[in-house]
Amino acid sequence: MKQIMKSLILLFGFFILGTATAQTKPLDLNISQVGSFHIGGRFVEVSGKPTKEVVFSPGSAPAKIDPNGKYLVEQMYVQYFIPKDVKHQLPILLWHGGGLSGVTYETTPDGRPGWQQYFISQGWKTYVSDAVERGRSGWASPDIWPSDPQFLTIDNPWHRFRIGANAWNDDPVKRAQYPGSQFPPEGYLNFMRQVVPRWTTTDEATIAAYTELVDKVCPCIVLVHSQGGQFGQKVAQARPDKVKALILVEPAGFGDPNKASALKNIPILTIYGDYIDIDSRWPKIRQTQMELNQKYIAAGASVEVINLPEIGIKGNSHMMMMDRNNLQIAGIIEDWLKKKGFRD
Repeated sequence: MKQIMKSLILLFGFFILGTATAQTKPLDLNISQVGSFHIGGRFVEVSGKPTKEVVFSPGSAPAKIDPNGKYLVEQMYVQYFIPKDVKHQLPILLWHGGGLSGVTYETTPDGRPGWQQYFISQGWKTYVSDAVERGRSGWASPDIWPSDPQFLTIDNPWHRFRIGANAWNDDPVKRAQYPGSQFPPEGYLNFMRQVVPRWTTTDEATIAAYTELVDKVCPCIVLVHSQGGQFGQKVAQARPDKVKALILVEPAGFGDPNKASALKNIPILTIYGDYIDIDSRWPKIRQTQMELNQKYIAAGASVEVINLPEIGIKGNSHMMMMDRNNLQIAGIIEDWLKKKGFRD
């Protein structure tokens, strides 16, 4: 009997290990080149500030710091990956949402491959950015950015990004997700570790940096998320000859309705997850984009909207690139791109 129990425990252990391995199985990236660069920015002058002495390391001699002078600000960080077997005509650019950075598209918070890895594995030249004032782009002083940064509590994205109906609770027993939610709750705190301060006065600087990026590396496909919806649409409106397709993943920022005709030759995919109809904010956010899409269509653009629950894919949060079925959704996006002819 003991031997049977031992065998069952061993077998069960292998089953669990096998399941975990299947969930985190790495994709075959086969990369030939990795690189990065900063782009954008402008010079500003600061004057009238007092000098001070600063000890940068304990025990070190103090250094005199004069904050007056010329600064380079509003730069943006970009990392790129070139696969050995490039299968698509154009690079794909992945732009993140508000309070986030390019980490959005890397490994998921619970350790699975993200969309960055997916598109590389499918033969896409892939560019991932940290927008102005995010992540590795750095940030300027309050003397240059005239507003206070916005921070998120642990609870905020839990309900605002449609992960849980109730408030976040440190006790898992008292923590309720939406029924059937695809977001991995064991990765939520890792997700919160990615969150960065966000300013509400840097949109023009971000659009300028993204426009410079498009000028540098495109023609291209642009995929955006949430706040990035504004940046993707406005940059495409400014550079319709450079942006060949636009993928809007739950856009919460919008293009200029007075420049809808600029996108008449750009195919547009808009994709939404679950629980929108029971949320207090998202029906309005989606409706705003739907009205803008109608203007694009009236101007001659090819626009497709995918509401995932309507095609039988349920449980997705606002962070669908991190959800358990994230690669399935990435596959839907790539199928749309193939249908539009973006493949050698």
